Amino acid sequence: MNLDFSPEELLFREEARTWLEEHVPRERRPEDGPEARAFDLAWQQTIYAGGWAGISWPKEYGGRDLSMTEQLIWFEEYARAEAPWLGTNFVGQSHAGPTIIARGTPEQQALYLPPILKGEVVWCQGFSEPGSGSDLASLRTRAVIDGDELVVNGQKIWTSFANIADIQELLVRTDPDAPKHKGITWVVCDMASPGITIRPIRNIAGRVEFCEVFYDDVRIPLKNVVGEINDGWSVAMSTLSFERGTAFMAEIIDLSNVIERLIERAKEVPGPLGARTAWDDDRVRADLAQVRAELAALRALNYATVSRISRTGKPGPEGSIVRFFFSQILQRTYQIAADVVAPFDLGGEDAFSRWTVGYSASFRATIAAGTKDIQRNTIAERLLGLPKDR
Repeated sequence: MNLDFSPEELLFREEARTWLEEHVPRERRPEDGPEARAFDLAWQQTIYAGGWAGISWPKEYGGRDLSMTEQLIWFEEYARAEAPWLGTNFVGQSHAGPTIIARGTPEQQALYLPPILKGEVVWCQGFSEPGSGSDLASLRTRAVIDGDELVVNGQKIWTSFANIADIQELLVRTDPDAPKHKGITWVVCDMASPGITIRPIRNIAGRVEFCEVFYDDVRIPLKNVVGEINDGWSVAMSTLSFERGTAFMAEIIDLSNVIERLIERAKEVPGPLGARTAWDDDRVRADLAQVRAELAALRALNYATVSRISRTGKPGPEGSIVRFFFSQILQRTYQIAADVVAPFDLGGEDAFSRWTVGYSASFRATIAAGTKDIQRNTIAERLLGLPKDR
């Protein structure tokens, strides 16, 4: 692939950078609840009005129909501008929307895509279940066909934004006798449907990040099935590949910003073993150089992934490499921060929003969206052709 950007792409980058500098909100995003939803949707409406929504999405649904390279440039500039996290818009923009573009019918695309880009709806993801998290194919939430509807019974857990979402991307088992990777269906669920009960899960900080969702004879029209009945596993793999593909560039740039801030802070705080500053310590400097270099390599790898998507039209399992490697670098970066910087920043204005919280949150990086072990299996089986894990 050619890593050089064309003059048109460089102009696009400059335009995106200028627009973001002028429009990124400076007020802090609310942590959760209806306030976070309102903030996220308002910001998305601003993006849409400015002509920056859905860079690579079809024009007929509100996007710009540009290349994956330009989508990547937007993600890079978005992260560089430290624009707000997508938050409650994440599932719709990074999961459901791209999946419906790739696998949905024209009717589904016309119905579901424009409201996502316009900032009118919030989506959530109904994948994980108690006992079926990393081993997603073992899910047991059941859907039975009754006329032109699916009747759903079961439970989902760790469902982000379920308490404030309008729509859900839902995986259900429609053939209990099929092998576990078969007999699964991907369906769009209206969260206002009768029979849905949502139980927020409040964390130790008092915030609601996840929910349990219960389904009691919930009726979903068969026209809401994306793909085919019993082919939901392949649709779900499309969903997760999008999450681990181009959308991941923003997280890479975010971490790059963190590393650069950490380097600057290391030049200010006292160093170990009598070093004048942490930056003057050879071991600290080597550790920081290592994570910076590895992240640069990961960014190049993601460029290659985007180039491949541009040729094939859809992401593949290569995204698991990016996802796996990124989680390792993230955890090591915040371990350095915890050892070198955090002890001197405790009690400061920025301490709990950056180094301390970042270190605590880094532990979930190798668990959320597929554990490191699941990522290893995906790489081994789908890329290297090794025997399936028993």
